[in-house]
Amino acid sequence: MKLLFDLFPVIAFFITLKVTEKISAMAVFARETLSLLGIQDSLPDELIPIMLATVVVILATLLQIIWVKLRHGRVDRMLWISAALVAVLGGLTLYLQNPAFIKWKPTLLYWVFAMTLLGAQVLWKKNLLKSMMGQEIKLAESVWRTITLAWVGFFIGMGFLNLYVAYHYSTDTWASFKLFGSLGLTFAFILIQAWWMQKHIQEE
Repeated sequence: MKLLFDLFPVIAFFITLKVTEKISAMAVFARETLSLLGIQDSLPDELIPIMLATVVVILATLLQIIWVKLRHGRVDRMLWISAALVAVLGGLTLYLQNPAFIKWKPTLLYWVFAMTLLGAQVLWKKNLLKSMMGQEIKLAESVWRTITLAWVGFFIGMGFLNLYVAYHYSTDTWASFKLFGSLGLTFAFILIQAWWMQKHIQEE
């Protein structure tokens, strides 16, 4: 359930994009909605789905933050960063009518993750993954550093992969990759990490 909640804005974006592309009535509704938001009526038809999906992902992210705040009393820093990226890049997408901005959001978020892990390790000598999992899993310091660097490399690579798909394939393909491809690759990487960690777990 937590995974579905974390992916709620992405799922909302994907469904809105797909439904607006497939159902003509939704395209009419989308144009009217965008017009109310001050987006020009001359917007090309092919941009309508992603523009409405951008509006939806901004609202979904806002609802996600409100729910977390009411439920837990505080909002995780990375969720704030994600929300800020959605608001800024989504706003630029709508204002400039250029979907390239919202397509950069996953890449920038991946790179923020990478720099956070790397910065904590190099500058403050703090391994964030050990801080999160060290109570349950006993590993040597060198192993924790290797795992951290592996995640840094994975996030940097995913950022570049997102840009490659965004600029070489259709918006429809990019949206599918954003939800299913990224999730599948992340699960595969986690399984590989778990297998490798199992070999280095220290007995009590």
